[in-house]
Amino acid sequence: MTAEKIIYQVALPVPLRRLFDYLPPAQPSLLQRGTRVTVPFGRRTLIGIIMGHSHQSDFPEEQLKTISAVCENHPLFPENLCNFIEKTAQYYHHPIGEVAFSGVPAPIRLGKPCEILESPSSSTIHPEKHLLNDDQQAAVTAILQKQNTFQTFLLEGVTGSGKTEVYLQVAEQILSQKQQVLILVPEISLTPQTQARFVARFGENVVHYHSRMTPKARFITWQKVLQQQAHIVIGTRSAIFLPFLDLGLIIIDEEHDPSFKQQEGFRYSARDIAVLRAKMLNCPIVLGSATPAFESLYNAQIGKYQKLNLHKRATNAPLPEVTLLDVRHNKLEAGISNALLKTIETHLASGGQALLFINRRGYAPTLMCYECGWMAECKRCDSRLTYHHKKQVLVCHHCLHQRQLPIECPDCKARELHPIGQGTERLESFLEAHFPDISIARIDSDVSRKKGQLEDFLTRAQNKEAQLLIGTQILAKGHHFPHLTLVAIIDADGGLFSVDFRAVERMAQLIIQVAGRAGRVHHAGKVVIQTFHPDHPLLKHILHQDYPQLANELLIERQRCHLPPYSHLALIRAQGTQPNLPSALLQEVQNALAPFKSEGVSILGPVPAPMLKRQGHYRYQLLIQAKERKPLHQILNYSTHILENSKLSKRVRWSLDVDPIEMF
Repeated sequence: MTAEKIIYQVALPVPLRRLFDYLPPAQPSLLQRGTRVTVPFGRRTLIGIIMGHSHQSDFPEEQLKTISAVCENHPLFPENLCNFIEKTAQYYHHPIGEVAFSGVPAPIRLGKPCEILESPSSSTIHPEKHLLNDDQQAAVTAILQKQNTFQTFLLEGVTGSGKTEVYLQVAEQILSQKQQVLILVPEISLTPQTQARFVARFGENVVHYHSRMTPKARFITWQKVLQQQAHIVIGTRSAIFLPFLDLGLIIIDEEHDPSFKQQEGFRYSARDIAVLRAKMLNCPIVLGSATPAFESLYNAQIGKYQKLNLHKRATNAPLPEVTLLDVRHNKLEAGISNALLKTIETHLASGGQALLFINRRGYAPTLMCYECGWMAECKRCDSRLTYHHKKQVLVCHHCLHQRQLPIECPDCKARELHPIGQGTERLESFLEAHFPDISIARIDSDVSRKKGQLEDFLTRAQNKEAQLLIGTQILAKGHHFPHLTLVAIIDADGGLFSVDFRAVERMAQLIIQVAGRAGRVHHAGKVVIQTFHPDHPLLKHILHQDYPQLANELLIERQRCHLPPYSHLALIRAQGTQPNLPSALLQEVQNALAPFKSEGVSILGPVPAPMLKRQGHYRYQLLIQAKERKPLHQILNYSTHILENSKLSKRVRWSLDVDPIEMF
């Protein structure tokens, strides 16, 4: 092979951890990094991205194929995005081609040409501003002092403290410098107030990017960002891969939310890689939350992040009064005690609005026969079927399998079957019977799937057209209900005794976020938490609304147990239709890693996943824990090599999750 021959390295959307070498097209001209090309791959033709070129290849020239066509004569992926893709793929040990194409609209994957869009007319910024209190002004000043400099800010503010106004005023200054702003939210449909306020302030400067948009609309947003016609982007986690040319600020709203971690395929944390992208672009990034993730609090403690605090509500409304309701010796109907029912009645009678939170959809978690003890179970998963009363069906919330409600017990033929436990649907039925003249609105993922249903619910709630609200964690995510006077947590005990070390953190965040919906504007708020464990120390901290102290105590526990953020985890999962094969594959990895064990590194497993059988597959996992990141990544490099070359990998699906947040 001659030294002058150019060999292009191309990233392709295939599950192989490497770039692929190709010869130049028939009419060669030096192709820039980030340019899309069409290439032959086996019997298929794929769209790829030029990631580099050299004059050498590990393969003889006669074995190399030629690039078929060039999609456009300029890079669709700017240099800074290519660098970011490489770093991200390296950190997560994921195929670089899948990383490169993970956040792109379908037309880009299909090779549709990128067009030069017509420049829009200049959009006016509406200068209406709210006066900032001292904490807000200090936060804005601190962030703007780091313009064009990398710095991670952790903006911790009680619910209703005006974090969004801080975002708005900082964004306005960034825009005045002709730079772009990215705001990541956990779920676009669940943050309508944030969207509405940015649109009201910045008008046509604001575009969206999320999975509910059509492929065409996503493609247009991609092109607008690349051509610097989009100045502010509000998006979900995939928006971190947009082709910004001059990004001046990144904001992560509700940074603690687990939705920022992708749980299938390419398992990345949008929050974590957003910090990486800000560092690579040399711009500030703001992580905002009333209940920051423990990892973020730890980074603030060690000086990696700069902490900013908003100590009081922007409206000067007091924080809601929180009370624990001991239900150990109470009869519950649909999960509600008589004392709570009377509290609800009092608030409704005085014209207030009440929200009842229960983080379980459906009518009841299972159906049971009292005669023989039979319970409705999913045949494809190690889980029970949830009873949905209105549709008269049993549903598995893991594999979505449905079956009709049986008229008798399949085992003993008894004619009576009883729902056990409660969910949002059962709560709604009970309250409709008890308050026949009160307007009730229920929101959970069963009803929010319908187009416009969530928006209708939020409008009714904000306008007080519905006086009684029932919902799941959907209601904890950034909503503003100005008339809400009472929040009731129906079952606060779910996360107190879980085997998941993050369960207590998640439970505290959820309760505090839901509680923060009460008493934000017009009336004083009250929060009632039903519990069978009123003396639990976690609930004592929530009673005093002292999340920082709770976090400090739990971080001390984590440190003693060498759990994140004081160590680093990676989880290798394997699944197959036969139970012995996933375990055998992971045992092969365990055996191969034995010589590489060192002080500060633990390799645990293989063990069955907490839910062994799911969607008809048997699942096992291998947990790797290390004090330092460097030895962890060295082991992961070797692990992926073993997995890719194992004969069992053709019969077993496997995945690697770096920094896992779900252990099931």
